[in-house]
Amino acid sequence: MSKRPTLLQHFRSFAYQNNIKDFDKALEYFTVFGGTGWDVDASKSLDGLIEEKVLRNYEPLHKSMTRYTHNNPVYHNLLSIVALGVEHEQEAFKKAKVGRDRGEEAIDYLETKSLLKFDLSVEEPLKEGDGKSDRVLFELPFMRFWFAAISPNYKSISDGDFAEFSQKWNQLKGNFSILLSNLLVRELVQQSVAEKFADDPIVSIGSYYDKHVQIEILAKRKSGKMLAGECKYSKEAANINMFNSLKEKCKKAELNVADYVLFSKNGFSSEIEETKDADLTLLAHTHLASLLDNLSEDNLLVYKNKKY
Repeated sequence: MSKRPTLLQHFRSFAYQNNIKDFDKALEYFTVFGGTGWDVDASKSLDGLIEEKVLRNYEPLHKSMTRYTHNNPVYHNLLSIVALGVEHEQEAFKKAKVGRDRGEEAIDYLETKSLLKFDLSVEEPLKEGDGKSDRVLFELPFMRFWFAAISPNYKSISDGDFAEFSQKWNQLKGNFSILLSNLLVRELVQQSVAEKFADDPIVSIGSYYDKHVQIEILAKRKSGKMLAGECKYSKEAANINMFNSLKEKCKKAELNVADYVLFSKNGFSSEIEETKDADLTLLAHTHLASLLDNLSEDNLLVYKNKKY
């Protein structure tokens, strides 16, 4: 397998390998099994597959994990904290009750082992002192699932009691795929505006964060012009407030944003659909699902993990 494929490459490989054509189902199963290279029977329930492939194989899987973590309690604690949504270093160190030096040493080690990766703010805040500690994310979905839902419940799972895991997983799983969806929206944004920005292409894309503002998508073009974006997953269509809120965030952060993109899983109100701003791109679920178009054997990645 090539060194560190992108999340989209992993996702397309997963969908092709397991013949999952429905985007939502592919994302649901990828959120748990992504990056393993395992064959997944999507006709079975996700919870059933978790029990079959993970819970009943806990001991060998745990043993394979120790190759990366060496059962170091600081590593395990930080990985579980990040997996459960505390993604900025200083906040994770505080929750883990470790000092900055020890925490940074641990994060750097976990990054070298391809467990975590840095998701740096595309722009530094203009005001000195407004900077926020680095954001870290999991490299592979399965590792995030393991340290969010399996590792914290290892005692009962190793005893063959899955009730505690099931209770915790039921609390997590409803929103667990949103982070991955946001990262896939970044990929979609690059594709969607490629033609529009052909003469001034995007050279970096990520997020923006400081102590006061968090913007899900920020991209910088070759000229220095920026694009900002936000994502929404509620059942209601997004309205003009979403656009106004994003512009307000950009103003507060003093970012020189020339273009905006909004992603809403369930579409947009007529008010925002009728907005004729040339600097606004609207993306919905049908656009995101296009990331799985034209799958072929060329998308298949070769994994060396043991199959379960």
